[in-house]
Amino acid sequence: HVIYKNGVKEIAASMGRSVTFMAKWSMAEAGSSFHLHSSLWDPKRERSLMWDEDEPHHMSEVFRHYLGGLMATAREMAWMFAPFVNSYKRYQLGSWAPTAIVWSHDNRTCGFRIVGEHAGSRVECRIPGADANPYYAFAATIAGGLYGIENRIEPAEMFRGNAYAANDVPRVPTSLHEAIDAFEGSVIAREAFGDFAFEHLLNTARQEQRIFDNDAVTDWELARYFERG
Repeated sequence: HVIYKNGVKEIAASMGRSVTFMAKWSMAEAGSSFHLHSSLWDPKRERSLMWDEDEPHHMSEVFRHYLGGLMATAREMAWMFAPFVNSYKRYQLGSWAPTAIVWSHDNRTCGFRIVGEHAGSRVECRIPGADANPYYAFAATIAGGLYGIENRIEPAEMFRGNAYAANDVPRVPTSLHEAIDAFEGSVIAREAFGDFAFEHLLNTARQEQRIFDNDAVTDWELARYFERG
């Protein structure tokens, strides 16, 4: 993933072009995503642990708990999926980027989708943007999934309909400020990553927000306030 992105940028530069992996480079265009697929297998990688013919939606018990953990921790882990101020501009209603932490099958308005059959059964997390650090995103996924399995967290009922129009469902944070607050209060993240790594990640997030808040005058501010002062 990282090599691919750097390679694309180098190839583009050699052709006099530029490539961006910003989550939302224009409000007039759809955002750029990093949909993260994950599945569970036995230690010999011979059998998927996700599929069960006899269970509702063919989801095994461990799959349900894994999904339950992902959903339960999605808000507090959101910074690891969306690390920048711009990341949160992607979460717009009707934009194919998720705003609701719900799950379904072939429903691209939801934060999580269950896709594939048998050995291909897996969960797709649609929250990360193209700007996400894949190592952080996978670490958050593993931590959330293990939390769900260890604590036997059951996911909410499968969502049906347009998740953008849903009421009374948990939401993806709408700003970096909100995501930092959720991450800072996460006992699960601190226990999963350890105090040293957790504090380092939290400081990184705070510095990103501080630089934007205190050190940047944006084009939007100039356009809106230049003649209003």
